[in-house]
Order: sequence, then C-alpha cells, then structure tokens
Amino acid sequence: MQILFSSSILKHIRRQKKLSKGEETNLIRRVQSGDRAAATPLFLSHLRFVMFVARKYRRFGHPINELLQEGTVGFMEAVKRFNPDRGVRLSTYAMWWIRASIQDYVIRSRSMVKIGTSSAQRSIFFHLTRLSGRSTNGISPTGENIISLARSFNVTVSEVIALARRIAKPDQSLDIPASREIANISLLENLPDCAPSPEEVLVSTTEQKFWRKKLCSALSCLPPRELAIIRRRFFSDKIPSREVLGAELGLSKERVRQLELRALNRLREGIINLTGDSKATADG
Repeated sequence: MQILFSSSILKHIRRQKKLSKGEETNLIRRVQSGDRAAATPLFLSHLRFVMFVARKYRRFGHPINELLQEGTVGFMEAVKRFNPDRGVRLSTYAMWWIRASIQDYVIRSRSMVKIGTSSAQRSIFFHLTRLSGRSTNGISPTGENIISLARSFNVTVSEVIALARRIAKPDQSLDIPASREIANISLLENLPDCAPSPEEVLVSTTEQKFWRKKLCSALSCLPPRELAIIRRRFFSDKIPSREVLGAELGLSKERVRQLELRALNRLREGIINLTGDSKATADG
C-alpha cells in the first residue's frame, strides 16, 4: 500500500483525535477478523504517532513521505500481531515495528550492497551514524567507540571497523572518471585483472603436461600390486582406508602401509631419474 502524504494530508493527520482504549480495542479486533473498513479509522488515529517516529530519521536525508510510508508498513504489521488482551496500548507495541520498518528502509537505501544482516549489525549502524554526526573528524577505527560497541553487541572489533568504513565511504559508481585530470578513463578501467595472463596460462598448462607425462612413466614402472594401492589411495574420488584396501587385496593393514611407502619411494626415484632433478620431488 503506497500513500502520498501531501501537506494538506499532513495537516489533517495532526487534527485526528486519539481513540479511547475501548474504541481502539474494538477496531483492532474488527481488523484482525477481516473487517477492512475498521482499518481506516485505526490507521488515521495513529498516523500522528507514526509521523513522530519517522521524523527522528529525517537526518538520514530521506523525504518525510518515504519515511511515513515505511512506518505505515510497520504499523500495519503490528496491528496484525497485536494482542489487545495483554493490557497495553497499540502504540506501545507498534513503536518497535514502526522503527524496525523505517530502520530497515534507511539501511537498504544506504547501499546497493547489504550492510547489515543481523539486528546487532543494524543497531551498530545507527550507533555509528549518530557518533559520526557528533564528531567533526569522523569515527576513528581504533577509538574507544569501536571497542565499546563491539563489547555491547558481542561482535568482533574488526566487524565494527568494517561497518564504520562502509558508512564513512558510501558506494561509488565504477563508471565515474578515475580522476579529474583523466576524464575519459573510468574507475572500472583502472581495476586490476586478477586473472592469469595468456602467457601464464600457457606456462602453467605446459608444466602440468610435463609432470603428468613423467608421473605416468614412473607409475608404469611399479609392480601391479603397488600400482593398485597407489591408484586407490591417491587417484580415487573416494579414498579407502588401508584396512579396507587390505581386506580387498587379502593383505593386512600394516602390509598395505609398507607397500604404499615403498611405491612412493619408487615413484620419487623414477621421477628423479626421468627429470635428472633431485629437487623436483623434495616436497613430495
């Protein structure tokens, strides 16, 4: 439900009379039972309160119309969940829903990338924003404020620092010029490419082929039983234990271990002989 709050409507809101507790309870029960007509007087009688909460968030730069709309969403959710038998007024319960809805909107509008995923992170966001507004020098990532917030919300100092940096430096488009001097080159064009170059890919592929060929040659020199153990223990998707492999081959677990070590030594020696480089398998 989208509502445009013009200046005349805002004046009308201020003139709305407050409902008595009995009137409020009656309207709430009617709304919860599906009577849409009862929602209008209940909604209008509380818009002044929604405005009161919404005004506190104008310092974030959002029009009051948008804040009121988000607050209205929270209010209507509160009406659905409110239990009038608990003996409290709707405004007391709805305040938390109104605030949560507006705060969620403020954080969503701050960045295209989600800033806070938990209630603790959202609370830290508003604490940091308030502290930033009071300080002319901004928030020091190593200051007492950071440590205090980390302790209060049971998070790490690094999480608070990361959030403070997100607030201090809002998102920027990668299409803007990289500098004033060079207007025809964007930030995107200056980003380093972490992918390997064609030359690096070629070298890596060549090396892989070289060592694969040497390994295949060394494996072909192993006795059949040792070759079977090496293939099962090092080249299978599901590596069996020595005990399982021993049961399959009719060997003890210790004998499988001995044959495995002997096969690995033979592979090292075979690769050294094929490459003529004793350092090639030093880390094997």
